[in-house]
Amino acid sequence: MTARAPHDAPALTGTMPAWRQHRYGDPDVVALEETRIPAPGPGEVLLRVRATALNNGDIRVLRGEPLLVRLAFGLRRPKQPVRGMDVAATVAGLGKGVTEFAVGDEIVVELPAGGGLAASAIAPVKRLVRRPAGLAPAVAAALPIAAGTAWQALDRARVAAGQRVLVIGASGGVGHFAVQLAALRGAEVWALSGEPNRELVESLGATRTFDYRRVQPGSAELPDGSFDAVIDIAGTAPLRALQRLVRDGGAVALVSGEGGRVLGPIGRLAAASARSLFSRRRLRPVAAVANRDILAELVALAEAGRIQPVIERTYAFGESAAALVHVAAGHTAGKVVVLAA
Repeated sequence: MTARAPHDAPALTGTMPAWRQHRYGDPDVVALEETRIPAPGPGEVLLRVRATALNNGDIRVLRGEPLLVRLAFGLRRPKQPVRGMDVAATVAGLGKGVTEFAVGDEIVVELPAGGGLAASAIAPVKRLVRRPAGLAPAVAAALPIAAGTAWQALDRARVAAGQRVLVIGASGGVGHFAVQLAALRGAEVWALSGEPNRELVESLGATRTFDYRRVQPGSAELPDGSFDAVIDIAGTAPLRALQRLVRDGGAVALVSGEGGRVLGPIGRLAAASARSLFSRRRLRPVAAVANRDILAELVALAEAGRIQPVIERTYAFGESAAALVHVAAGHTAGKVVVLAA
């Protein structure tokens, strides 16, 4: 019998369950439907999804807010009707030209537009990272966007050993990774989080923690010029107060921000760039992008136990709508993961 070449491996056929939306709105617009299993194109693979981690970005696309996101994801409805961008999966089929992976390989990936809340999904092969056998699917799925954004924010603020770093929004998806990764770099980490999560944040490597309801930039507990870097994930503090926190030559990495319904944080980020033009205390917006090399590093750190995603709750695939409701409420500590059907 002639061995089958990797690129000839058969893909799944037929239908699959998927949580789909046909208009923008809150999680109640999402419904479980049967749809055709997609076919991988050139340079793509078909995945059998094992776990999907949800992010605030999934909620923004779900709602189509700020309206600016609709230019990329669809004007009237999402072009990709299935939410879920962070996925751990098994390769189930290969598109033309794919030779780096084989059917049966275990991977983790950030999907460009979503698709994870389904039994199967399509992913570009150039984004795939192998998942080691010792790393559980739920743990691997929690890494791509949140930990990748934290990594890039620390790079943007040039965080290094011996520095003092303040993480604002330290118990959320991005924040709890920022605390761990900053501590791994040898920084002294201070953090703002909700009072119930302070002990958790300290266990992740923060030296000092404060309840954000009582302490904010400008409070006496956070003297001006006390930090080499600030990682602002909450996005609500005045830019002037953030800038005052860092020493000359320091930087504030702006991961997100409040804003209007149309442009979202664009106005705030533009103001931050303007304030930085003639200042030695820089405000640096973070435009995090999918980065395969960074994800591979994060997978290796997680496998070695040097970082650990905090998974607040897991949901069964049939409870995906409830998982979206939970994330949309905005008070998740760490990550929420949906396990495969």
